[in-house]
Amino acid sequence: MQTDFTPPNEPSEPPLTELEILLEDGPLIAVNKPAGLLTQGVPHAQPSLEWRVKAYLKQKLAKPGNVYLGVPHRLDRPVSGIVIFGKNSKAAARLAEQFRERSIQKTYLAVTETVPIPSEGTLVDWLLKDAEAAHVSVVSKGTDSARQAVLDYAVIAVKDGRALIEIELHTGRMHQIRVQLASRGWPIIDDCQYGATLSPEQRANYDPQKSPIALHARRLILKHPVRYDVVRLEAPVPPAWSRFGFVLPKGT
Repeated sequence: MQTDFTPPNEPSEPPLTELEILLEDGPLIAVNKPAGLLTQGVPHAQPSLEWRVKAYLKQKLAKPGNVYLGVPHRLDRPVSGIVIFGKNSKAAARLAEQFRERSIQKTYLAVTETVPIPSEGTLVDWLLKDAEAAHVSVVSKGTDSARQAVLDYAVIAVKDGRALIEIELHTGRMHQIRVQLASRGWPIIDDCQYGATLSPEQRANYDPQKSPIALHARRLILKHPVRYDVVRLEAPVPPAWSRFGFVLPKGT
């Protein structure tokens, strides 16, 4: 469902006004986040998906005051795809618990500059986060403050030396997919922060915090926070991905 409205007093940043709602079911609302938009931000300081969903609910419910919206997980700002919210605190807590217990199946799509070899496998690394620099590095096991990161990947298409890969994410570390792929020489297209090649024109306008990259949260499979039945969510890839020339296989 597409909603084309601009919430009142929206902070003046790039006009990302479309709110693409994938599912609204009781206290659960799922949205397809555009790349370049924060999941959650400081109110009225920077545009965020959270703020826009709140504005949508406020308008829909005709509420004069604030509305509650729980944020059980986040996507990096340059990444697109599914983000879910809880419309009450109990639902948000139950959703957050599923993420914490890793019971939610998380599938991503990425386009890499080079073709991974082997074409499928499991990546296990130890990652160290530098919060001040908003950067993550692969380090040796046993490094202080490092955390284990695990994902499965499979190449599903190759074109012009690039690869479309599907990723099952088993942990949820900061920048995990980006750094794990890049550390093996498979940087995600446009992800200059982790080794992608940009043209001089692209580099001049590049912002590592918000410039879109070719990484998309494609699918989530979880339990509904009230009924506990299985909910399967899927988000269309951004229209800009047509430039890569890939046709997604059915079921991908």
